[in-house]
Amino acid sequence: MALTRATMPVGIVVRKTPGVTRWAKWSWRVVAVLPGAGPAKWRELRREGDVVEYHAATLNLDLWSSDTEAYLTGLAAKTPSVIVVLRDAPDADIPFEPAIVTASPYEGQDYLDSGEGLIEAVPMPLGMIGWIMDFVQEHHVEEVFIKRKRDKKRVDLTEDGKGDARIRQLSDVFRAPRSSEVP
Repeated sequence: MALTRATMPVGIVVRKTPGVTRWAKWSWRVVAVLPGAGPAKWRELRREGDVVEYHAATLNLDLWSSDTEAYLTGLAAKTPSVIVVLRDAPDADIPFEPAIVTASPYEGQDYLDSGEGLIEAVPMPLGMIGWIMDFVQEHHVEEVFIKRKRDKKRVDLTEDGKGDARIRQLSDVFRAPRSSEVP
């Protein structure tokens, strides 16, 4: 079975707000995605006082026919979301650079486990939910659960490597040898 892929450009909207502690001057959050967005690099969308929203970048959201089970899990959530990964950027003005967008909650969990950068779950717009559902309906193949059967071989009958061969005694095979017992 050949893998099938569908791609959609997705704009990443990042909000910059004043920090609430003296250690963090600014707070950054991914607040929305824009399906079908054109290219952008930290273009200002809206400003209200110190709060600024940017169209930080446009990344490709790739769907793979092999990951349809993960997409179904994500769509079944109370709030279907895409996961956006922002990596640390060397630029002092913009601390993060959008790196990845995924609709797979399994892949998103892998990025969360790494703990690198900023990882946000962003609610999917309705059009994106429909696009992913259409892809899943076209490519999903239900896998039949096959229970693994135990091997009938008895592995508990041999005691290879048990104890110390230098001890000539059957009673305590785990006892360490004394210098007088060593041949």
